[in-house]
Amino acid sequence: MTGRDRIARILKHQPTDRIGLFEHFWEDTCTDYVARGYMKEGENPSEHFGLDIDGSWAFNLTADLDFVPQTIREDADTITVLDGNGAVLRRHKHHDTTPEHVDFTVKERPDWDLLKPKLLLHPERRIHYDAYREKRAASLKSGRFFTWNGVNAFESIHPVCGHENLLVGMLLDPEWILDMAFTYTQLHLKLYDMLFEREGYPDGLFIYEDMGFKEKPFMSPKMYKELIFPSHQAVINYAHSKGLPVIMHSCGFIEPLLPYMIEAGIDCLQVIEIKAGMDLLRIHKQFGDKIALMGGIDVRTLYSNDRRVIDAELEAKIPIVKQGYGYVAHSDHSIPKTVLYDTLRYYMDKVLELGRY
Repeated sequence: MTGRDRIARILKHQPTDRIGLFEHFWEDTCTDYVARGYMKEGENPSEHFGLDIDGSWAFNLTADLDFVPQTIREDADTITVLDGNGAVLRRHKHHDTTPEHVDFTVKERPDWDLLKPKLLLHPERRIHYDAYREKRAASLKSGRFFTWNGVNAFESIHPVCGHENLLVGMLLDPEWILDMAFTYTQLHLKLYDMLFEREGYPDGLFIYEDMGFKEKPFMSPKMYKELIFPSHQAVINYAHSKGLPVIMHSCGFIEPLLPYMIEAGIDCLQVIEIKAGMDLLRIHKQFGDKIALMGGIDVRTLYSNDRRVIDAELEAKIPIVKQGYGYVAHSDHSIPKTVLYDTLRYYMDKVLELGRY
């Protein structure tokens, strides 16, 4: 059975030979593995590790495509840049991290109204046709489940105005947030049509929407239903109309939002972040008959590089969550370079051993 067949069946809770297997990697993890001779330069991790899924980030949603990023300040460890969204972000120079939010040009609706026209110009320039075509062809050849990868409303908005302005706007100016969400949703739908009509459909959509932090979502379920849910439902309805399942990623504690996310139509939840308060076994018990699950393996057990700790984590979870044919093994975050290559291989082999039916 190919990865493509396997994942397609898992997303429908249909019998298969084993659970699925997928992982994300920080860029410097693969760089480290290459430097140590484990991987070849430019080698695809999905190909190298025999994973079941691969995908393509096909869209560029930077508001001003012609803006040349400007370095605001730089030191030995960090670089602070003004980008085409009008955002000032500080990034670490020596390892991958989520950038620090320093400042944003867009703080209120009038600022957005000035930026919005630039976002709507020349949508064809936003699509990486060649990269999508190459990844799709390679996935078809290797038998992997191929996904279009990208963000939706929440993850489109915060790069423009920042989380703080976005969340305050949800309370004080919800019509502004709805306008931003609607604008990005309509742009996404247009770009989907342009890409898929020209290059062919993927096997599914993999949507990234980080909507929580430790022990709480960024918004109440009521605010999610009123302001973000309509965008999610519109995109998922579009995908389902084309026969495409939707995997939705969200870091953080988003369990209170999950009933509405299921109502919006998601087929699979990923990544189920343990250190944020999510619990794979609890989520499986409450929602595992409604959606497939991907993730929930505590990455801290992996970077302990202790095989007894890894065994305990996997043996406590996989025999339970494999029930019902709706689970894909994945850490609860991207693999950092502190996970030794041999440890990662051991983890994957153990997953496949425990995950067979």
